[in-house]
Amino acid sequence: MFSRRIQALSPSMTIAVSTLARELKAQGKDILSFSAGEPDFDTPERIKEAAIEAIRQGHTKYTSVAGIPELLDAIREKFRRENGLHYEREHLLVSNGAKQSLFNLTQTLIDEGDEVIIPAPYWVTYPELVKYAGGKPVIIETDDRSGFKISPAQLEAAITSRTKMLILTSPSNPTGSVYSREELEALGEVLKGTAIKVVSDEMYEKLVFDGTEFTATASVSEDLYQRTVTVNGLSKSVAMTGWRMGYLATPDVELVKKMISLQSQSTSNINTPTQYASIPPLLGEVDEEIETMRQAFESRMHEAVALFNDIEGISVLRPQGAFYLFVNIKDISNDSMHFSQELLKRYGVAVVPGIGFGSEGYFRFSYAADIVTIREGIRRIEKFVRELQG
Repeated sequence: MFSRRIQALSPSMTIAVSTLARELKAQGKDILSFSAGEPDFDTPERIKEAAIEAIRQGHTKYTSVAGIPELLDAIREKFRRENGLHYEREHLLVSNGAKQSLFNLTQTLIDEGDEVIIPAPYWVTYPELVKYAGGKPVIIETDDRSGFKISPAQLEAAITSRTKMLILTSPSNPTGSVYSREELEALGEVLKGTAIKVVSDEMYEKLVFDGTEFTATASVSEDLYQRTVTVNGLSKSVAMTGWRMGYLATPDVELVKKMISLQSQSTSNINTPTQYASIPPLLGEVDEEIETMRQAFESRMHEAVALFNDIEGISVLRPQGAFYLFVNIKDISNDSMHFSQELLKRYGVAVVPGIGFGSEGYFRFSYAADIVTIREGIRRIEKFVRELQG
């Protein structure tokens, strides 16, 4: 009855856990959810005002599929100012969030049997989109010892004649790890002489901590610039998750044209008021608000890391970015799904099992919540861990 493609597709575990937590809360149960990848801050007023003004001016009609010229120019300016990268309008495509950007990419580039290298832990959507396109995810395992980052040797060993793409994410969801310029340079050396595209997911670039420097993959070398497709958006760092604005950039004009063709036959342009509302943050007009959010996340992270590492039997690396902790529970349980289900059932705390990100023996804890809630959540997790230890 259903296509093989859709039957092979798994639902998002993060969305499933968040949905269950909301349902339990609606039933009156005392639930603390640390499962959602969504800032707890409101969208800055300047952005709201830009959307309202766009509506009042009648900007409610169809636009070109790739985005309005003013928005494309704002994206170009963002890349120039913040990343030292030059793109033309024809190098850009605006889509309904990073997910659609990635969907367009995989559907345009991946054929049956093509291989895509994905470091684990990974964002849950990456392998599913590859499989839906008929490709084969090739997973490179990482752990705490490597800071959840792949080495050049691992990358070289994973490459075959069928390798079409490498997906990198920095800062990482779910680990918060950040690749340095030197690390990206070393990975780039491995790719020289190949036709492998690099998909660089940089959604969390503004959320880096403790003086960590973010490096855009495409800015590292001319070779990486030519082969990299940068995926970004405003959902995380600007608290615009529900606005659905993602974008990608690549100097491969023909690739962009093909993705525009695909998007024109699916969703067409993203909603027009959001396009106008996205211009102020791209031009740096809400940088002060972004910095306020970043500082709050950094402060929460420090306290949450300390609290978790005080719990005997579990540990967590201090993340360099994003707003997640990837908590190691290997000494307690090697069944993260069961651990997370029992934690929710017994103590009303929702986290996402590490197996959903391709790494067993961990869970993801989002600290996109107020500090009082974070403290209470970790207190409950400590009680649960002690209960498991007997």
